[in-house]
Amino acid sequence: MVSDNPSSADNQQERPDLEQWVVGFVDGEGCFSISVVRNRGLRLGWQVQHEFSITQLASSRPALELAGAVLGVGRIIENRRYDDHREALCRLSVKARDALIGMIIPFFERNPLRTAKRYDFERFAKVMAMVERQEHLRPEGLDRIAKITESMNRRQRSRYLESSEAIRQPPLFRR
Repeated sequence: MVSDNPSSADNQQERPDLEQWVVGFVDGEGCFSISVVRNRGLRLGWQVQHEFSITQLASSRPALELAGAVLGVGRIIENRRYDDHREALCRLSVKARDALIGMIIPFFERNPLRTAKRYDFERFAKVMAMVERQEHLRPEGLDRIAKITESMNRRQRSRYLESSEAIRQPPLFRR
């Protein structure tokens, strides 16, 4: 019997199918993102930001709600669009370090992604482990994290690595 409430306790026998659905959904529409951004209020002047997200048109919000229920975490953010599209975008977002380390990473370790997105996830998990060990609070750790981010998603050059702070680091930590 299929429950109308996907996150209810009486629906646990359906979870393996739903978990694989989430894997496919994330393979197609998900993103594991790490950015090193300027924050002059911090000792090193840079901050590591991390986010797992799935983006859909607002009309597909129920799919994001179901994914969030299966994952057990996340908040849905709706953004209006100011281009030629008429429909808003919704994003299931998880930014909290404890939720990423305690729920998102273990979920995808138990339920591996099947596309090239798996490599982004592996890099994401590696950086989150580094952040958990507080390696991002040292210049050499921040440098290693920035280099890892260059191999993720759109593979853009890290602004941190192009900054004068990174360039002035000892040669051991430079590119």
